[in-house]
Amino acid sequence: MNTVTLNNGVEMPQTGYGVYQVSPAECERCVSDALSVGYRMIDTAQAYHNEEGVGNAVRKSGISRQEIFLVSKVWISNYGYEKAKTSIDESLRKLQTHYIDLMLLHQPFCDRYGAYRALEEAYKEGKLRAIGVSNFYPDHFIDIASNMEIVPAVNQVETHVFDQQTEPQKIMEEFGTRIMSWGPLAEGRNNLFTNPILAEIGHKYGKSVAQVALRWLIQRGVIIIPKSTHIERMRQNIDIFDFTLSDEDMAAIATLDTGKSLFFDHHDAETTRMFMGWR
Repeated sequence: MNTVTLNNGVEMPQTGYGVYQVSPAECERCVSDALSVGYRMIDTAQAYHNEEGVGNAVRKSGISRQEIFLVSKVWISNYGYEKAKTSIDESLRKLQTHYIDLMLLHQPFCDRYGAYRALEEAYKEGKLRAIGVSNFYPDHFIDIASNMEIVPAVNQVETHVFDQQTEPQKIMEEFGTRIMSWGPLAEGRNNLFTNPILAEIGHKYGKSVAQVALRWLIQRGVIIIPKSTHIERMRQNIDIFDFTLSDEDMAAIATLDTGKSLFFDHHDAETTRMFMGWR
């Protein structure tokens, strides 16, 4: 499994297992399966309501805590310094751990500055090994990276073959921040799994469309967290390190970029109204 080095020297697996939309009832089983087939990074969030399932699976796995990289995120209802500080301790309790390897702010709304100060403090106290943000577009990202004491180690944003985030990735790299993809398979939207360009490339290497799409991200230096509730697909999603896409393959896939979200635009007024309803 590849690792990447964050801007504070912490080593992070480049491929992990995401539990977005995994029900609390299923989460422990799914994370246990993921760990059993080789995943060593698990991505959860307060808003997913399944941190307890992740914690249970890690505790019961028999794998040393030091070998597992845990990621979670503070939700906007817990923004502001005091509330974020309390919520970090609650996430530690639910995950049954003394530290979280990477903690992110989940959205660029509400009092993100106060919440980020809480991340900085928890980092200095050793409760968090690295801190960062999620869904921060270049303007949001440059603002917080320029004005807070600790530059985010990671920015997790929608990134896949149809929304490639090429220019935002360059801006993150100016600050030493790693790009992390949510929705690396676009949740199958835009007919990803039958895309003819990806299928043709996959045929050449004896790989699936999904494996080609994930390998393309890996070769760009993107951190990925594909999700499946099926153990065989979990295996397939990490079986991407025995082939390398050619420059021609990479260029062909680059032509699929639409430059637009398939989910929601964080600069759109209606998107902001939606998130205000989730506080």
